Amino acid sequence: MEKDKQQTIPNVLKRLAQLMGTELINRRLDIPEKFGKGYCTGFVFNEYIRMLISNYELNEDIVVQNPDINASKRMIFFKFQNIFPKTEIVSTEKHLSEMPSVLVATSSVNTDDVISIHTNTAVINIEVDADYLNGLFDLSGKSPVLQSLLQNTQPLLFEQLIYPSLQKIVTEIVTEPVDEAFELFFRRIKAEELICRLLMELEKRDEKHLYALNMLDIQSIYNVKEQILKHPETPPVINELSVYANMSSTKLKRLFRQIFGNSIFSYYQEFRMKEAARLLKEEKLSVSDVGYQLGFTNLSHFSRVFNEHIGMKPKQYSRL
Repeated sequence: MEKDKQQTIPNVLKRLAQLMGTELINRRLDIPEKFGKGYCTGFVFNEYIRMLISNYELNEDIVVQNPDINASKRMIFFKFQNIFPKTEIVSTEKHLSEMPSVLVATSSVNTDDVISIHTNTAVINIEVDADYLNGLFDLSGKSPVLQSLLQNTQPLLFEQLIYPSLQKIVTEIVTEPVDEAFELFFRRIKAEELICRLLMELEKRDEKHLYALNMLDIQSIYNVKEQILKHPETPPVINELSVYANMSSTKLKRLFRQIFGNSIFSYYQEFRMKEAARLLKEEKLSVSDVGYQLGFTNLSHFSRVFNEHIGMKPKQYSRL
């Protein structure tokens, strides 16, 4: 039985425990104090799907090669970030633009190398065999986005914002106490539910043609995203952003929409309204203060845009 149990633990987790001179207890590695703080736990559900939950800070970097990577397999990677409950997050400093999201990438894109400013250790990584997913449902008639992802023949990366029902599943994965006899079954079902819901969201995207990505272009697009979200009070100017990204405005708009599923301005506006909701709810600012802080000179316009995105007027929302 112990041998079978060991086979359900990712090898990279075992290797990390060895490097730190500590032991895994119930698939969980608690970071020794001399190395940092936090924890890491992982599950190999079967030969097609595995999951690693990491929520730690290290005093210094530790390089660990992942022995589980199999270049012959066509894996799809799902990297959930900024999704831990507040009490679970090790780091107390979160940048304004760190919204809950998931990176979805083909095996030729390493999501850990995507953007250094977004890379952190409060993440959930799920890896799934593309052939396994392809066998679960019929791809014919599905969107080019979904078909290209599951065919996994070119470097692709998508980012999807996490909405409340997805966040609920993530929270259950992280915090739900489960009897050991049911743990693998429970976590696998939740992991597959997450993936199913994400594929359903990607299916809604309407891009007809997808472009193979390289790491330089990905880095540039994420630099643009960071630049936009640093200044929510200032609407983005495409020509200025294309100079900043060192690419044509046509290419910038095309790749931004492909990765984020939205135009630059729509993405900016959606973020601005999420930030408005946060300021109203968490910071307890007045409607006028929030509107002016986010660059609105006309509060009626602010109220109308907020209602379009959030589903109610800001004053009504602040009273909830």
